[in-house]
Amino acid sequence: MTVTEQLSTLDNILAHGDITSLFQPIVSLSGRVILGYEALTRGPSDTSLHSPINLLAAARHAGRLNELEMTCRENACRRYRQQALQGKLFLNASPETLLDATHKPGRTLEFLHQYGIPADKVVIELTEQTPTDDFELLDAALRHYRDMGFSIALDDLGAGYSSLRMWSELRPDYVKIDRYFIDGIHRDAVKRKFVESIMKIARASRSQVIAEGIELSEELEILSDMGIDLVQGYLLGRPEEKPSTNATALLPKAGNRDGLANDEHPSLVDLLIKQSAVIASHPAGAVLELFQLQTSLSSIVVIDKAGIPVGVVHRAPLSDALLKPHAADLLASKPIEQFMCVDYVAVELSHSLQQVSRQLTSRNQQRVDEHFVITVNGCYHGVGRAIDLLRLITDLKAQNAYLASTLSRTPGVYRSTGA
Repeated sequence: MTVTEQLSTLDNILAHGDITSLFQPIVSLSGRVILGYEALTRGPSDTSLHSPINLLAAARHAGRLNELEMTCRENACRRYRQQALQGKLFLNASPETLLDATHKPGRTLEFLHQYGIPADKVVIELTEQTPTDDFELLDAALRHYRDMGFSIALDDLGAGYSSLRMWSELRPDYVKIDRYFIDGIHRDAVKRKFVESIMKIARASRSQVIAEGIELSEELEILSDMGIDLVQGYLLGRPEEKPSTNATALLPKAGNRDGLANDEHPSLVDLLIKQSAVIASHPAGAVLELFQLQTSLSSIVVIDKAGIPVGVVHRAPLSDALLKPHAADLLASKPIEQFMCVDYVAVELSHSLQQVSRQLTSRNQQRVDEHFVITVNGCYHGVGRAIDLLRLITDLKAQNAYLASTLSRTPGVYRSTGA
């Protein structure tokens, strides 16, 4: 198809809204629920503009990208509402469109009102195709969306021209790890290190990480072990006009991968220590008093207003900072978030003992007295101790070895060979 033919096809698409909206699920592993759906667009199937890459390129060449994106959003909102899909709706937007002088503010909100979709269920997902330099203006545009109740996501983190700077400048609610870092992560230690670094920055910036492009069960397994909760990819569901609404059907069976995570064995519930947390805005001096009153405490979890962990404050560093001569008067009133550490392990209560053990042992400076944070659906629930976990796993392995030895000595008992 020539350029002229493509532009003619684009004219027809925009004149008649001749596009198809597909929806790909984003799943929470811990809750085994669908967080939401990313809306994706395809052009007419019998044309070269069926491909979203070609469709966007043609619209950009014709100077009609803003018009195309509005058409895509309107169609996605309508189809989302018609199917009564639950969860959040992720709508793609390019920074160049948001910064376009012809961009009319409020159009997306009009679509939501038209189809009865609350703004707090919509996530504007930034997709970067061209360089972005005016971060101040882009931030102002996104504040406009946030003020209306929208959330913000940054797509393809680690790719593109300036995604890391965009993350730092814009502080999105969600960040999507570029598919490159997910592909084969189960056999690539360097990629795992990159993802671990992204997770640390996410905790510091209070963003939620979404791993996209998952195609293999081995990739999903290692990402889950690393503590990533939100996942997306062909393994869990392809983009479809009528997507699945059943997360259980999308996720692999919750099998007993390690022989330690079923009803007959201990779980994280057996290691849970109920311990109070402090809000990020809590004065540092008041937290130091908590340490002084409870001498057994070595660390305290810091949470945000929604109860989500954002850091951990340790006794020794806080004491060193506040008990220096003349420091107490200057620092005691500062919020505790200025003294917290964001390098910590957070796991869901539903995770297996072996999953948590892998996360702890993958750290460069693991200590047996280290605490890890336990959450339920992302919210703070308590803490556990690494030493208690290691003891429990050691005891279970000993019990399994004893049972296997006993069975092998019992006449008439044969172990399955898997044949």
